[in-house]
Amino acid sequence: MTYRLESRDKVTGRARYAYEYPVRDPAYLSAVQAHAGRGEVVSVDTGSARRLPGVLAVLSCEDAPRLAEAASGELAVLQSRTVSYRGQFVAAVVAETLETAREAARLVRVEYAAEEPDVLLRPDHPGLYAPEQVNAGIPTDTEMGDPDEAFAGSAVRVDVTYTTPAEHNNPMEPHTTTAQWNEDGTLTLYESTQGPSSHQRTLAQIFGLERDQVRVVSTHVGGGFGSKGTPRPNSVLAAMAAREVGRPVKFAVPRQQMFATTGYRTPTIQRMRLGAGPDGRLGAVMHDVVEQTSTVEEFAEQTAAPTRVMYRAPHRRTTHRVARLDVPTPSWMRAPGETPGMYALESAMDELAVAAGIDPVELRVRNDADREPESGLPFSSRNLVACLEEGADRFGWEARDPAPRSRRVGRKLLGTGVAATTYPARRNPGRATARAEPDGTFTVRIAASDIGTGARTALALIAAETLKADLDRVRMEVGDSSFPTASVAGGSSGTASWGTAVVRACESLRGRLNGAVAGGRGGSSPHTENGSVPPEGIEASADTAAELRAEEEYARHGFGAHFVEAEVDMDTGEVRVPRMLGVFAVGRIINPVTARSQFIGGMTMGIGMALMEESVMDGEFGDYLNRDLAQYHVPSCADVRDIEAVWVEESDPHLNPMGSKGIGEIGIVGAAAAVGNAVAHACGVRVRDLPITPAKLLPHL
Repeated sequence: MTYRLESRDKVTGRARYAYEYPVRDPAYLSAVQAHAGRGEVVSVDTGSARRLPGVLAVLSCEDAPRLAEAASGELAVLQSRTVSYRGQFVAAVVAETLETAREAARLVRVEYAAEEPDVLLRPDHPGLYAPEQVNAGIPTDTEMGDPDEAFAGSAVRVDVTYTTPAEHNNPMEPHTTTAQWNEDGTLTLYESTQGPSSHQRTLAQIFGLERDQVRVVSTHVGGGFGSKGTPRPNSVLAAMAAREVGRPVKFAVPRQQMFATTGYRTPTIQRMRLGAGPDGRLGAVMHDVVEQTSTVEEFAEQTAAPTRVMYRAPHRRTTHRVARLDVPTPSWMRAPGETPGMYALESAMDELAVAAGIDPVELRVRNDADREPESGLPFSSRNLVACLEEGADRFGWEARDPAPRSRRVGRKLLGTGVAATTYPARRNPGRATARAEPDGTFTVRIAASDIGTGARTALALIAAETLKADLDRVRMEVGDSSFPTASVAGGSSGTASWGTAVVRACESLRGRLNGAVAGGRGGSSPHTENGSVPPEGIEASADTAAELRAEEEYARHGFGAHFVEAEVDMDTGEVRVPRMLGVFAVGRIINPVTARSQFIGGMTMGIGMALMEESVMDGEFGDYLNRDLAQYHVPSCADVRDIEAVWVEESDPHLNPMGSKGIGEIGIVGAAAAVGNAVAHACGVRVRDLPITPAKLLPHL
């Protein structure tokens, strides 16, 4: 087993995060948020703030430096008087100390011409429209056959609506920037980001610079979950302020401000219609989604996309409709689209199993697909059935009484539930370099971002295997945009994408080293310390763009299954999850230790989604009410008792040189449905509006 290479640095405090980089004479920024939910800024009174000793600058829409035209949407910070949502940054104070900056920000007075905001999503919203596409360039709607007629003629039908609330990313490290303009006019950003390369490109465009004039350093990132996948206003604001005051500026977004400015998962309203024969085999599947975006820019979640992948049915339709509201722009949150979409699909499959009188595991097995149902592409590999069978065996599913409320211990009702999971196995182009050093070690560089997942360890293992070297001879360097370009740490594509580039660079280096030995440059092996490598070293590089363009067409997905035991307190309506098992088929596992952590982390977030997480919108003021971790609840250790993740052996030659699939997001997909299905089995009450709280259960117990 291999543990994290950076673990010693993290536990001893040597690992530096964005706020901790030492810069000379730093200043500190505090942002002012809009108190109007919609309208225009009439005036900004900065007099009291500027008079406070230690204040260096106050920026607002009245005097902020102009950004390049590339600045759009949420990144056009302080470029307009328009207030698009409550909590939008409308001013900022830069001061000698953080305390001074915060006090001065409190003294800034902003007057608004306010209008009533439209902030509540509903299925009959008059502004609903079909976007041109949904996230990741996926088609908005799909249709095959005649689903309405097939559904009407089905022997067993389920027609239900599920809702999920807005949910907010809350990584341990907040969104943080340390911005420094150098004497030569270049910009250095120490940034908490999931993509140094894309961050560099975007910030260069916004500030009218060449790409190589911006350097983004993110050696360590304290979590992101999608919210750090693209630059956020904090990065632009810190860079703007640093240029204004001529000093480095540090800005860590306070937890309360993150709820408005760093992205969140859109709420959804999902109507699921499943029609099946008496044997439970699906004939019709319809999945219609309503969700929200902002008036600032469009983000449409691909919520119905997993329904296009999962089960056979000749007649099918999926749709997405979006409402532009006066709210912050939604964005990526762990497994965007798949997480809310599979909650609805797998909950409906459970209701179909009950209606048809078929075991929920057996129902899924009967509807397994040998090709991707809508594209018709062959799967590179699909072992959903193996995961269901392995999980059922490990969990003791065969002893389950299908009748609700059949198990009771004291005042607690116990039940079990199952749900399937899936996530695409993506790969993006990228570059890497591998260098043989004269001391017998190797240095591998790529601008990948390790957001706490153990990515640098996985990449080092891949490099060592390719170089046929011991792991302690490989130095893995990541998290710097000055390294070869890498795709963002998102979409569970990191290891597959970066690993491909690392393998190809290391293969190229081995070829050069073997050539050096064959050419008589000394030594009897490709890499020794007695002369095969010159003092300046030998370096090789790789670019995987052409390789990815030439890959064969397959439907590439990971699959799995969640099994959950839930207990419901008859007197209080409280729900606990004493036992949870996840079984996954995700190709080759590179590092079992960090892989297990990723699976369990996702499953734990699924418990939170099912039972706790909910961002509550105030319809009058247009603001999320619970803006901290005291009120926005996430699972703690006491909420997660016996949780385990395992995987089945899967060989897939159509993925990448490592044979791996992404694992960062599949753990959360379907997990909430498994919890909800277990609760319904325990007490006979089906809650279709997440989260499942005592207030929703008690009236029915």
